[in-house]
Amino acid sequence: MNFLSDKKILLASKSPRRKQLLKDTGFSFTVIKGKEVDESIPEKITGKDVAIFLADLKADAYTNEIKENTILITADTIVCLNDKILGKPKDYEDAFNILQSLSGKEHKVITGVSVRSAEKQISFADETSVKFKDLSKEEIDYYITNYKPYDKAGAYGIQEWIGYIGITEIKGSYFNVMGLPVQKIYEILKKFA
Repeated sequence: MNFLSDKKILLASKSPRRKQLLKDTGFSFTVIKGKEVDESIPEKITGKDVAIFLADLKADAYTNEIKENTILITADTIVCLNDKILGKPKDYEDAFNILQSLSGKEHKVITGVSVRSAEKQISFADETSVKFKDLSKEEIDYYITNYKPYDKAGAYGIQEWIGYIGITEIKGSYFNVMGLPVQKIYEILKKFA
């Protein structure tokens, strides 16, 4: 994008989906490897505040790398069912249980984003409601066996088979469910021009 041609944008993320979404939005950027951080969540925060907290936590790890004319973007996506956070599944059984809990229900996908420069920081969260049809045990098994969603919060990727056959309703940004609310990031990045 021309309005940031004098800036170096850094995307701190291991997610190939976030990289592709930001690229498809038209920005030139460099991917830097996400650093491992302790993602322990304070007890008193929930929902959007958790996602923002995690995105800010990731950004804090790069404080020394934000130079003049540099913009850092970090993000974290969580899935909530009745205010319970469903993380990334540990194994097949965990993935199966998570997807079974989402079957036939509406849940929230929340992505927290931190955008920082040496002079400014804007953190926000975007929330999308997603509803699954009643998923059969065979459908859940097929998806986990073939797509191995162990790196995905809520044990699924909306852009994969289970999203095609299982999602009946979305309220909010589709791209947010993929892990990056690019519409909002585009508007926020204008404030850094």
